[in-house]
Amino acid sequence: MNRLPLAAVLLSAALPLLSQSVTWHESLDSALKVAKATHARVFVDIWAEWCPPCQRMRKDVFPTPQAQAALKKVVAASVMVEKKDRTPIPAGVAVDQKYGTQAYPTLVLLDEDGKVIRRHTGALDAAGLAKFISGE
Repeated sequence: MNRLPLAAVLLSAALPLLSQSVTWHESLDSALKVAKATHARVFVDIWAEWCPPCQRMRKDVFPTPQAQAALKKVVAASVMVEKKDRTPIPAGVAVDQKYGTQAYPTLVLLDEDGKVIRRHTGALDAAGLAKFISGE
């Protein structure tokens, strides 16, 4: 009987998850450049490191297959505004001010020129995120 080493079995189980990984831009400018070149929309997650709903989305929503499938249809940007100790991040603060964020997370869908298509304040589950991105 041929037995695969445990590492090979675990790797084969993880490969589908690894192949689903979306590339996140940490700069809105870089995401917009890619969007312009590919005629794609931009999904922007404006968040703070100290924000529990933001952390829940990063840990429990964005990695799900449903969220990954939706995010693959857009250019994804993750813009952190404040660190855990509430230290502001200048580039994040600029995006925060540009889009008039009132609370975290704020999710914004932009066209390739950076114009707002829609926005949502607060966390979403994977189904809600997919609907937000698709416009359903």
